[in-house]
Amino acid sequence: MELVIGVAVAGALVGVPSLVLWRVMRGRRELGTSPAERATFETLHTASLAAPPLRAGLTAEGSLRASKHLRELLGSPAIAITDGERLLVYDGEGDHHARDAFANAAATLADGRTQVLGLDCGSLECPIRHAVVVPLTTDERVVGSLAAYGAHASAGLVRAAQEVASWVDSQLELAELDRSRTLLMEAEVRALRAQISPHFIYNSLTTIGSFVRTDPERARELLLEFADFTRYSFRRHGEFTTLAEELRSIERYLILERARFGDQLRVTLRIAPEVLPVAVPFLCLQPLVENAVRHGLESKPGVGRITILAEDAGAECRISVEDDGIGMVPDRLRRILAGEADERSGAGGVGLGNVDERLRQVYGDDYGLVVETGEGAGTKVNVRVPKYHPGVSVR
Repeated sequence: MELVIGVAVAGALVGVPSLVLWRVMRGRRELGTSPAERATFETLHTASLAAPPLRAGLTAEGSLRASKHLRELLGSPAIAITDGERLLVYDGEGDHHARDAFANAAATLADGRTQVLGLDCGSLECPIRHAVVVPLTTDERVVGSLAAYGAHASAGLVRAAQEVASWVDSQLELAELDRSRTLLMEAEVRALRAQISPHFIYNSLTTIGSFVRTDPERARELLLEFADFTRYSFRRHGEFTTLAEELRSIERYLILERARFGDQLRVTLRIAPEVLPVAVPFLCLQPLVENAVRHGLESKPGVGRITILAEDAGAECRISVEDDGIGMVPDRLRRILAGEADERSGAGGVGLGNVDERLRQVYGDDYGLVVETGEGAGTKVNVRVPKYHPGVSVR
């Protein structure tokens, strides 16, 4: 196996002159010259502080972290947030009203309508005499409530509570979309894991078994590589991994395949070191390499050659997996990528469609697989991934 690592060139970091920095900071202080502009900026800034905790869904921790910012948006002395079963947070003055907050929300949770309530309070110093309770919804389902407390139940407070609740709803919808995307990606990764097991595992164990008597040390080394490969492939944490980890798993896979095929499998890797830390979807490359092995060797007489490249392309990392196998007709490739693979496609064909779909889900339609192939002409699969993308990180 030929391994060629490129040489990274470090760039110089140019400092920003202090005069320019001072002007930038001065410009920020002058943002918004009229009271209306300043008020708009402050409202947007407060909303931006409340958004991240709510993107985790309607939870006690998220509600607690967001509550002071929501109370500031409403201009209320206190607010309360509930889900469908309990009070999540009461924030502000009049703590003694917290004990009745969930009961006050019961009607809103039941019918999804806004309530304006008069509250009995024995404390003359308490600023709270009324509560406006509005529903929080996701997919048209009432999932909780937001209550704004005050001395008066004015029309302005009712409108403000409804507008803030609508904004909270949008954050909860985004949280639900994030959760759905995560569940979908986990399901697709499980599908890939299921494909790995029958074909590759049987052949690998058979190969390892053939070395047990003739070369026990070689059998031991292959067994360790097999264990590391399966441990990585079946791990259960994180949607993303680094390109370095993905390539290391591919290296283990190719070691096992070369033990089976010997010199009939020739592999060349050219990897630029600067792209090794780039985050990529978990198991996004291994199916491409497995597809190349199966089409580049199993279906072709003689030697099969595979070339794996990863290069720096500015804001992107470009990866390609190429084989000199039998290739395929373009119409069959179209069916595979559309999820209409026929019985000849096997796990490799299904893997191509799976990887293409996951790349589009994460990065957008501009980042699907680009495949160059023809009958008898081999196959080259091209992948582009941004070096940095919102929501993509290795945890």
